[in-house]
Amino acid sequence: MKSNPLHTRRNFIHTSLKAGVALSVGSAAVSTFLTSCNNKSAANNAAILTTGFNQTPLPYAYNALEKAIDAATMEIHYSKHAAAYAKALQEAVASESVDATKTSLENVLANISKYSTKMRNNAGGHYNHELFWKSLSPTGSGKAGGKLLTAIEQQFNSFDSFKNQLTDAGKTRFGSGWAWLYVDGSKELKIGSTPNQDNPLMDASEIKGVPLLGLDVWEHAYYLRYQNKRPDYIDAWWSVVNWDYVAERYQAVIG
Repeated sequence: MKSNPLHTRRNFIHTSLKAGVALSVGSAAVSTFLTSCNNKSAANNAAILTTGFNQTPLPYAYNALEKAIDAATMEIHYSKHAAAYAKALQEAVASESVDATKTSLENVLANISKYSTKMRNNAGGHYNHELFWKSLSPTGSGKAGGKLLTAIEQQFNSFDSFKNQLTDAGKTRFGSGWAWLYVDGSKELKIGSTPNQDNPLMDASEIKGVPLLGLDVWEHAYYLRYQNKRPDYIDAWWSVVNWDYVAERYQAVIG
């Protein structure tokens, strides 16, 4: 029987709160993040920050982001590529005896060096895409606001400078991968990129922290409309960023 992703997530949060799970991982940011997800006073944050092991429904129609990403690309991306990561993740979870009712996907990622390459590729692929869908919206405002904007301006001098730096991280990522806005161990905003389906939560990643916003620069994310013009895709992608969601993640991480 296929498990309900919301039920699985609620079970994890409930079990974690009841047991008071103590987690120890390599990155201070990730450790604080995971601990906050198990803190009773931060239950709402856990709901925002934790990702289930199953693929969740796309929060908008395939054609909703047409001004930046065409419907055909969205459908193939979600129903084929992302679905394949979710399916392979389930296989890895079963073969490597991961109890999804007692641990989080984030904890698996934070200890990914202990697992197989299949787990690394597909746990990362599933997590990254689940975050990616939520980070996009047909009513994207085009600019962050509130505390997140203040932090961005303090860290990167201006919002435009931040955009340029994240754009460059995406444009210069060789081959397939992701560009990230994330919070590091000092709770400072950072920009970086990772290859393949790696992300900053992984203990094997060169950059470490809690992802707030991920830019998918695999060719399957843009090739039907943009072909080899990755910079054009990135420029258009900014218009559909869901800054409200990114701000919620930022607030949940910094507390």
